[in-house]
Amino acid sequence: MEENINLNQNQEKLEEKVVQVNRVSKKTKGGNKMRFTALVIVGNRNGRVGVGLGKSSDVSSAIIKAASFARKRMIDVPITDGTIPQSIRIKKGAAQVLLKPAPQGTGIIAGGAVRAVVEAAGIKNISSKILGSDNKANNVYAVFEALKVLRKAE
Repeated sequence: MEENINLNQNQEKLEEKVVQVNRVSKKTKGGNKMRFTALVIVGNRNGRVGVGLGKSSDVSSAIIKAASFARKRMIDVPITDGTIPQSIRIKKGAAQVLLKPAPQGTGIIAGGAVRAVVEAAGIKNISSKILGSDNKANNVYAVFEALKVLRKAE
């Protein structure tokens, strides 16, 4: 019984941020079929972050699906002194992202898609640049991949 309470307490600490909601339509014989996709980032602001994409016929269920998908696929991010341990440049699809550690007091210098992921992970000082794609979803996935690859500083 106590284990269930602890699990619920851990879930309450997670913060959800909706990055993008898209309306998608499909041409069918009876007319257009409207659906929605939602890109959600879930993090505890203490080194754990997840990204999820949910699809549904209404916005609220798409967001709920995306959040549950993000919770299932959370990763640990190495953070040293409020920043990342080393610089990293990663290319995923058309998106290319450059993340650099920043000194204490710099803050988050990042665009919207990168900022959402980095804030949810709990990184307080970072400098970044999006190179390549303007697509928010691709940029979020590229940042997520970069954070996956990072190693703890020894």
